Amino acid sequence: MGADRGPLAGYDQQDNDEHPLAGYAALVALYNALFVGGLVLVRRTGRKLPERFDLVDVLLLAVATFRLSRLISKDSVTSALRAPFTEFQEPAGSGEVNERPRGSGLRKAVGELLTCPFCVGQWVASALAFGMVFAPRFTRLVAAIGAMMTVADWLHYGNELLKQKAEG
Repeated sequence: MGADRGPLAGYDQQDNDEHPLAGYAALVALYNALFVGGLVLVRRTGRKLPERFDLVDVLLLAVATFRLSRLISKDSVTSALRAPFTEFQEPAGSGEVNERPRGSGLRKAVGELLTCPFCVGQWVASALAFGMVFAPRFTRLVAAIGAMMTVADWLHYGNELLKQKAEG
């Protein structure tokens, strides 16, 4: 049996920068600091957290989170925002691109966050949830636009499938 190299065994950064743990830790710390900061702001401004969200709001925010996280992580137009942290790989169809994280350490960790719609979705969902506390009307407007974009995307895909099926 090999000697235990401690709690980070298997993630030794000198051997492999495949998993930039310090960068991941920095992003987790930033997310948590922003989340706690939002909670502190709620308290200091005298607002109250919602006792519950209506099902309609949850569905609206969920669909918007889906679309906005893809917009941030995959959309061709937003690739300019990701470019310092990512490298273009190939078009992914329907206005999306495949990219890979660039560099190492924190830069690579940010690149991984920005290219993963599942990962960035947590940040988007949190922003929308806090938006419901601080500016619910504006947040519903933004979420409704995201939801409309999602439904429109599905209709575009459905239209293309029907055209392909009709053409044989």
